[in-house]
Amino acid sequence: MQEFDPRRQTFRITPRLMVGVAGLAALALGWRLTTADAIAPQKPPLDPAAIAALQHAAFTQAEAQPGFTRPESVPVKIQSGETFEDAVQRAGVAPDEARQAVDVLSEAMDTVHIKAGMAFDAAIAHPRGQRGPARLVGLSLRTGPANSITLSRTFDGAMRLREMEEKIRDEQMVARGEITGSLYESASRLGANPSMVGSMVKLFAHKVDFDRDLKPGDDFTLVFDRTVTESGRTIGTGDLEYAAIKGIQFYRFKRVNGDVQYFDETGKNIKGFLLRTPVDGARMTSRFGMRRHPILGFNRMHQGIDFGAGSGTPIVASGDGVVVEARRWGGYGNWLRIRHNGGWETGYAHLSRYGKGVRPGMRVTQGQVVAYVGSTGASTGPHLHYEIWRNGARVNPVGAKVPQGTVLAGSELAAFHAQKNRIDRMVRGEQADDQKLALAETDRAGLRR
Repeated sequence: MQEFDPRRQTFRITPRLMVGVAGLAALALGWRLTTADAIAPQKPPLDPAAIAALQHAAFTQAEAQPGFTRPESVPVKIQSGETFEDAVQRAGVAPDEARQAVDVLSEAMDTVHIKAGMAFDAAIAHPRGQRGPARLVGLSLRTGPANSITLSRTFDGAMRLREMEEKIRDEQMVARGEITGSLYESASRLGANPSMVGSMVKLFAHKVDFDRDLKPGDDFTLVFDRTVTESGRTIGTGDLEYAAIKGIQFYRFKRVNGDVQYFDETGKNIKGFLLRTPVDGARMTSRFGMRRHPILGFNRMHQGIDFGAGSGTPIVASGDGVVVEARRWGGYGNWLRIRHNGGWETGYAHLSRYGKGVRPGMRVTQGQVVAYVGSTGASTGPHLHYEIWRNGARVNPVGAKVPQGTVLAGSELAAFHAQKNRIDRMVRGEQADDQKLALAETDRAGLRR
């Protein structure tokens, strides 16, 4: 029989075997977990719309208070002479809750020096059974183009403050619409800013008679630069790159000398020698030719055309030139005459006043405001009487064959065609690799916010 020797370590196979098996199992489990992590498909990042939806859900539902109904959003705009606290109370909450909310908000913004018109949304919950005061569950306001602050109440009654800053990006946008009302109103509804719309109206004025050529329902297309947030909200618009209406197209192009001009699809400068309409959006009320004079009462030659417009409407120079007359002239009332190249002149009558600094000898550029519509002289109401002179003789402004603009050639024409092709692909819906295509129809709600 073998004797027990305390100096020798006992060797027990079962415990060691169990430990080994356990170790192998742990390794196997770890390998499986690691492998699963490696091959498991990663969830795609949330898009801006999903992020906005989650924020809305968190704001209106996640912090709902026990014993209260689900919160409802109440839009509030701060009124003149009103404090921030007063405005929060006006949303329907008790003074102490309004004070608490403003105290917390003061950690992130100036709640004292605020301007009338500042807007915010308050989430208000009413007690079940409608007994007792309403409770402020949350408050959200925008503090900048891409910055916002959200205040939400936790279940323990505390107010939690969150500041959020969205990333912004620049992109080019394709906007399509129909003429409803004036061209100015229709383009503005698609997100074009006043400066951009003004440029578009001046450009089309070379080719389009706004009174006769444009009809309700006519389609038009714009391509312009804009700055947009992650959630798709437009916070700024830039240059007008392209516009088309009634088969007329023009493209923005920067020339070698640095001048930015607009050209048609052939590379011809769309800026004609003279504008067809020197008053934005005005309608023609009287044509060139024999007519019964509205004041004298007998037939007389009308040596220009009249545009009906309200008193004070800006009048622009039809072309580049020099002012030769700015004076009172009989039945024409306040009269302005501008001399252009090649023996051409334009005249503007019945003016209420002249543009800033307009006087004889002053050089003006096409599209520059030179006067304002009035009813001075022999006039039955506010309108512009407009004339075109050729070598000292009046000609019919409608159909007058005035000189055309410049035409691109050589390397400039090649560069223009490359840019034109890129714009054309965007308009057709063929998105270029380096451009973001966005349709106005999908973003109008964001533009109105």
